[in-house]
Amino acid sequence: MKKKSGFSFWGGVIFFLTIAAVVTVAVVLYGYVDERSGGNKKTISLVMFLVVLFLSLFCTVADIFRRRFMVDTPAEKILDATERIAAGDFSVRLRLKHPYGNYDEFDYIMENLNIMAAELEKSEILKTDFISNVSHELKTPLTVIRNYALLLQTETDEETRKKYAAELADAANRLSLLITNILKLNKLENDKILPAFEAFRLDESLVETALGFEELMENKKIDLVVSLDEVCVLSSKSYLEIVWNNLLSNAIKFTNDGGRVELKLKKEGKNAVVSVVDTGCGIDAETGKRIFDKFYQGDTSHAKEGNGLGLALVKRVIDILGGEISVSSEVGKGTAFTVTLKNAVEE
Repeated sequence: MKKKSGFSFWGGVIFFLTIAAVVTVAVVLYGYVDERSGGNKKTISLVMFLVVLFLSLFCTVADIFRRRFMVDTPAEKILDATERIAAGDFSVRLRLKHPYGNYDEFDYIMENLNIMAAELEKSEILKTDFISNVSHELKTPLTVIRNYALLLQTETDEETRKKYAAELADAANRLSLLITNILKLNKLENDKILPAFEAFRLDESLVETALGFEELMENKKIDLVVSLDEVCVLSSKSYLEIVWNNLLSNAIKFTNDGGRVELKLKKEGKNAVVSVVDTGCGIDAETGKRIFDKFYQGDTSHAKEGNGLGLALVKRVIDILGGEISVSSEVGKGTAFTVTLKNAVEE
């Protein structure tokens, strides 16, 4: 939270009244002593010295108490909180002294510390979950590789050995894909340099991507229905290929044999709108809320075919490029992903 710097009005009023009170008391006492002593300068000087000494002592003690409760106490709380945060305890939350709207400087510092601690705690949870998920995802293919490698050492039947070798290759490919996606996601999340934008035909790029799935669709007897307007966009072609590859791959994976996948591109004003629609199993509302989370897989029956990072990559790419992505689905009827790119240009 930002606070406008400036003079504290009430702090200035209190300081002014304190000085005024001290001066007033001194003047009144001077007049009283002068009258009572008959103008004796020594008496007046001695009494005024004692008065000044007393008032100075009173103000010093008052300032000590003021500093103790208004400065030292909140400063100690802040210091203790920063030490705990530095030690890795992100559950720290400081209680503010004043209500909202009447904050002093310490309240602003405490509130900012609370916000910082909450964000660090959230990041720590995400990091822990990420490490846990990565460990689990790495362990699965490694276990498969280890087991089949051990079986190959004792198996003599040639057909069985070929089957085991195929399983080994599949597990190795899954492991390679997982590591590749983790590295891509890490680069996308930590790279401070935006990708270079170029003008290119989006419809042609979509066709090139779709052709890469031709054999897979033929094997599953899936019909690909293509409806593409000629649209030129100013964006990153290589980054968008991550999006199209993942969306088409998912559409084919979750569509049963003999189903249909639609790939559409429309120009709507200055926007390019891409839709990938399938007639697959669909997703429920609860799954739809978490579909872009890392490692989340709503349909565990297809877990062997992915690692839950594809849509997290898609979402991150779209965020970087300044676009939007939405999903609509109905269980048993299919799913539609819609990507809106806001930088369509004239050729």
